[in-house]
Amino acid sequence: MISDALRDEINAQIKYELYSAYMYLAMSAWCSDRNLDGFARWMRLQAQEEVAHAMRFYEYLLERGARVELQAIDEPPKDFAAPLAVMEKSLEHEKFVSSRIHGLYELAQKEGDYPAQVMLQWFITEQVEEENSIGTIVDRMKMFGSEGPALMILDSQLGARSPGAEDGA
Repeated sequence: MISDALRDEINAQIKYELYSAYMYLAMSAWCSDRNLDGFARWMRLQAQEEVAHAMRFYEYLLERGARVELQAIDEPPKDFAAPLAVMEKSLEHEKFVSSRIHGLYELAQKEGDYPAQVMLQWFITEQVEEENSIGTIVDRMKMFGSEGPALMILDSQLGARSPGAEDGA
């Protein structure tokens, strides 16, 4: 049986995963408004991935016989200074999500909840991939520029992302 504390934290994580999806959808809309269709597509696919993460936590609670308690989702930001700012905000947010996952894992360890530790290991690995993927995009934008031809090339590359693709670029 899962503890109340771990159940509550996983319910909170469902909210953060759904907020992530909301945030990526807002970023997608911002990119679409600026004719950055590749960035917009990449963000929409990222949003879908975040919903899948939320559902993974949701299903886990149900499998453990714990109550799912959905929480209110905050409004995401909708204005950004530039495409680089969008990607930097994405990286900052993924680092926040990683810290939440690590906290969940520490709580599961403290409570000796081995099934939760196994489940959370997948998320730990996923967050390493998320941070690396977005970090690479940020690094490329800083290295090659985030305007003109460099932006158009990156936009094209991001638009080629396949659903379920983890590499991002």
